[in-house]
Amino acid sequence: MYATKNLRRPGAGAAATYSRLLRASCLAILGGTGLLAGATAGATDCQVVASGLRSPIGSVLTNQGNLLVSETGTTKVPASGRISIVSPSGGRRTLLDGLPQGTNAAGGDASGPNGITMRGRTVYVAIGQGDTVIPGPNGTTVPNPNVSSQLFSSVLAIHLSAAAEKTTSGFSLSEQDQLTLAGGGRVTLSNGGGDRLKIELVVNLEDYVAEGVPGNVRNSNPFDMLVVGDNMFVTNGGLNKLYKVDLRSGAYADLAVFDRIPNLPGAAGPPSVEAVPTGLAYADGAVLVSLLSGGPFLPGVSRVKAVDPVTGAQADFLTGLRTSIDILPVREGRNTDYLALENNFAPAPPFPPTGAAIKRFEVPGATSVAVNGCKLDRPTSMSLDPKSGTMYVTELVLGTVVKVPLN
Repeated sequence: MYATKNLRRPGAGAAATYSRLLRASCLAILGGTGLLAGATAGATDCQVVASGLRSPIGSVLTNQGNLLVSETGTTKVPASGRISIVSPSGGRRTLLDGLPQGTNAAGGDASGPNGITMRGRTVYVAIGQGDTVIPGPNGTTVPNPNVSSQLFSSVLAIHLSAAAEKTTSGFSLSEQDQLTLAGGGRVTLSNGGGDRLKIELVVNLEDYVAEGVPGNVRNSNPFDMLVVGDNMFVTNGGLNKLYKVDLRSGAYADLAVFDRIPNLPGAAGPPSVEAVPTGLAYADGAVLVSLLSGGPFLPGVSRVKAVDPVTGAQADFLTGLRTSIDILPVREGRNTDYLALENNFAPAPPFPPTGAAIKRFEVPGATSVAVNGCKLDRPTSMSLDPKSGTMYVTELVLGTVVKVPLN
């Protein structure tokens, strides 16, 4: 059975990491299929559904039609990572607060909960690098001797009942709860209103690996997850890896390591850039991995790789991208389209800012077409509701969830 993240469903032939669109033609997508019945041709404005979120990273739709949003937190408040429940009407409730959050050494940003997915009534959330590493002498990066949580670079499983999803006023994870989970124990939370939430550790990944000169380390940063059968696949944007995790034992191993990507011939910037794997999907027996790439984020460098889930063999699947952070196969009948979500950055001069967009590929290797008609700001995930045809996109800096018109 495939994991359900956004539109992932058994037998559909496509299990996606952040949502899906259709194959057919644009007219069929907009009017003839019902999957996107809510889309309006010519619409150009994104509608804010929810605001005030703490740097949202991931999203997943539940079978009740709610959107679960993982929020990485704020540097101003310790343990401010959070998961929120956003209703179709835009109401926000806290599901779980008090998740680990730390300041990452590279950019000084908050780092806590990253991707989120769901299978059945179990919610999985990846916890990012946090403050596991700090700047060291002579330009090095070294382990943090005073890390604020032992749960950084891990994946948690949260068992959420349908009743709690409907009515809960929220739960909070304490520092002792974090220690219990890090030690392999299970935590059952109660909010005093009769609701209970059970949480356990799925896997605690490496926080860093040695690199270069003695004492220097490279940070880990689990970003997204995909569950297929008894295995979980996890991208690590810091170490440029794809892990395969046995859900029963928690044992994990590298499935694929992504090499640096050559820069465009004759282009300015370094000769190659980091791969930076981010979003995940599953389609036709392959794990699809979005490679965000690194600065200066030149057009055509970012791509999506197809990885064999058994051997780890990899090949280019979608190309011609600039900052792909999420990938979503959408199957209709025998046909599958692929949506790629591109983030927008502002590289240092003289490189121009990148543009955010949702792009559709009818077949692997084809030229993409932009399918959203509004301006997106630092989008991090997309989720398509198959019943209403509503596309939801999370925006990192603005702290918003927006409805995106598909035209």
